[in-house]
Amino acid sequence: MQRRDFLGVAAGALALAGCEAPLPPIEGGFTGIDIARGHAMRDGALKSPSPAAVKRTRVVIAGGGVAGLAAARALRLAGIEDFALLELEDTAGGNARGGMVNGIACPLGAHYLPTPGDDAREVQDLLEELGLRRRVAGRWEYDERHLCHSPQERLFFQGEWQDGLLPVHGVGEGTHAQYRKFAQRIDALQHAAHFAIPTQRAVVTPELLALDALPFANWLDGEGFGDAQLRWYLDYCCRDDYGAGIEQVSAWAGIHYFASRHGFHAPGDAKGGGAESAPERDGVLTWPEGNGWLTKQLAAPLGDRLRTGQVVMRIAELRGGVEVDAWDAASKSMVRWQAERCIVALPVFVAARVVENAPEVLKNAAAHLRYAPWLVANVHLRGPLADRPGAAPSWDNVIHGTRGLGYVDARHQTLDPTPRGTVLSWYRPLGPSRYDGADGRRLLLDRPWTGWRDDLLAELSVPHPDLPSLATRVEVTRYGHAMAIPRPGLLAQIGAQRGSVVAGRLSFAHADWSGYSIFEEAFTRGHVAGAALA
Repeated sequence: MQRRDFLGVAAGALALAGCEAPLPPIEGGFTGIDIARGHAMRDGALKSPSPAAVKRTRVVIAGGGVAGLAAARALRLAGIEDFALLELEDTAGGNARGGMVNGIACPLGAHYLPTPGDDAREVQDLLEELGLRRRVAGRWEYDERHLCHSPQERLFFQGEWQDGLLPVHGVGEGTHAQYRKFAQRIDALQHAAHFAIPTQRAVVTPELLALDALPFANWLDGEGFGDAQLRWYLDYCCRDDYGAGIEQVSAWAGIHYFASRHGFHAPGDAKGGGAESAPERDGVLTWPEGNGWLTKQLAAPLGDRLRTGQVVMRIAELRGGVEVDAWDAASKSMVRWQAERCIVALPVFVAARVVENAPEVLKNAAAHLRYAPWLVANVHLRGPLADRPGAAPSWDNVIHGTRGLGYVDARHQTLDPTPRGTVLSWYRPLGPSRYDGADGRRLLLDRPWTGWRDDLLAELSVPHPDLPSLATRVEVTRYGHAMAIPRPGLLAQIGAQRGSVVAGRLSFAHADWSGYSIFEEAFTRGHVAGAALA
């Protein structure tokens, strides 16, 4: 639906309700990512013949996303305080940063962290340090203020809201049979192989490599999983975690989504709800600003060791140390850092550009990785939305069959029940899928923010026709290379990297080295790289 057509429909509905006032204008724009700054590095526009200043430190961390922040924490835990962390953007956090729209905190990227399993012990330690979990009578308990409040999730399907994200109301017994069969298959695979988060803790067996070699869609075909609703849900899950659909990600990745955490529970099974309900996901930690809450805690103790607005242009290993040249956006000059070691916490495609004489392990990873573009749009509403019949408003609200992944409500975690304005965060992957082709990155860069505003309004107005009359502002954050896509064969090529990836005086730490992007992977790789320098 085009915005002009949609606004005509909405205006007619308001007139029928006795309201003749025109729809208010919706302000907005792009925010959060300085795309021009990154592209200036790529295009060579920032090169300088010589540095304006030379600084010395023991360790340079290039990149201030989750991995870089984790590496800085690990250095401090080891007693190493002499380091500098160089971050491209004006705030640290990478894909896990938060922002504000009209005074309301909201995520600019990743918005939750599942309660980690025992394989993710570094993340568990962080959560204990931050007071998010503690041991009570021999058992770990999480601070309920930070756990996602109920109801967690709902799906708009066939004209009404239902609990959970699996389509259950109005589907036939054949669909339910496929849900049960898929649950049994995932359970068997969980017992046959160790699917671990982080992947460093997994043993890459021939069975896992066989799954890695196949597209997930092909594996589903071979296993007889042809039900349209099951496949819609699995495609949604892959786009949610990997930015691309079931035809593009490997069977290992599609199965890993479930087998590495909570499994797959068919409606009515012993771990789910009643016969007509779909179980909610396991406990997740979330905040109004999403995982930006976590990265702010990690960045806060760093003080002036965190240098933002720094475009890393060159990383060179020398006989007695390393040199890192970075363009300082504030002074518009080149600064050369000299150090004993460098932790390269940059995306692999960036690292391959800036590391001189790139080692084979880096060149190999760069050759095999492909990335999904991604968009987050935050829309401020001046008042509460009217709702359709069915399940109550939830934290995660998904509209079946749409290009987007639905929205999360920034006020869901509040303890104040008073209905009032809020910010909805709408997520839109642009990697290859049934909805999008291979030109998602070009579309992301070329399209004006108003185009994304109109998509958001059209999609979310299906369950909420009053949304355009309540929206005041839309802020759009674009990620051209948001996440690595775990394509078939990627696990065999780079996913088996265990421990810290080291080449001489350079240590590489980023979620890319796991082949896909989640907090636990990035944090563990950053922590391991930092701890190894103690």
